[in-house]
Amino acid sequence: MDFKIETWPKTLVIGKSLTMSVAQNKTKELWQSCVPEILHTKHRTSVDMISLQVYPADYSFIQFNPNTTFIKWACVSVSKIQDLPPGYDFFTIPSGLYVVFSHKGLASNAGKTFGYIYGEWLPNSVYAIDNRPHFEVLGRKYKNNSIDSEEDIWIPIKPRK
Repeated sequence: MDFKIETWPKTLVIGKSLTMSVAQNKTKELWQSCVPEILHTKHRTSVDMISLQVYPADYSFIQFNPNTTFIKWACVSVSKIQDLPPGYDFFTIPSGLYVVFSHKGLASNAGKTFGYIYGEWLPNSVYAIDNRPHFEVLGRKYKNNSIDSEEDIWIPIKPRK
């Protein structure tokens, strides 16, 4: 599986967030609560949408527990915060090093891609997971619920000690 190592710049995003777990996944509900309004957000810096996860510092990707909660955002990048729609908030993604994998196909099959990243690539790499947001960039090739869909998975990394 192809990957690249990239530095993500500090990025201001606006959107909505919910606390959830993998077992109690509310991603569909979250996105439905803000589309199509989020698509017409003022001051957008990109046409891409971002599905962002903020995990607790002690979240384990190795001893995975599907009931552990995290915060998920449905958001877009903006150049400034102004005229936030009701119920929206903002968040800053800090700059940092990421490994980027492309997932092709249905989002429901992304578990295989994540399994490879956390179960094979990461343990055999010179990197460890860093405590920064994880996210997927839903760009021009993203097609919701389509086998032809593509999205980029950004995992924060740091050199292993």
